[in-house]
Amino acid sequence: MSTPLYQLKAEFFKTLGHPARIRVLELLSEREHAVAEMLPEVGIEPANLSQQLAVLRRAGLVTTCKEGSSVIYALTSPHVAELLAVARQILTKVLAGQAELLDDLREPAASARNRGSSRPGRSA
Repeated sequence: MSTPLYQLKAEFFKTLGHPARIRVLELLSEREHAVAEMLPEVGIEPANLSQQLAVLRRAGLVTTCKEGSSVIYALTSPHVAELLAVARQILTKVLAGQAELLDDLREPAASARNRGSSRPGRSA
């Protein structure tokens, strides 16, 4: 019996569920990188970066090649970069919606204060 697609998608998104992995994928969306180049950008210990790269490699999201003593990482597909760009667009809309909601929530309180201070017969 084959694994349902929704379950495979869940596993895929679980793989993306770590900030260091997302940062690595963002860097690789720009260009190929050696591990040493990624370390200061990702901001984690070398052993931890190695573990996170191994997770991405096992998931088939990144590939490696050796150039001299350096291991160079690259995305296996430009679709990974597209996915990150779409996620950014979604988050931008969600956060803009939340900002609008926050403004809406603040507005009635400000309006009520203004109404209360302008009632006839009341002094401030």
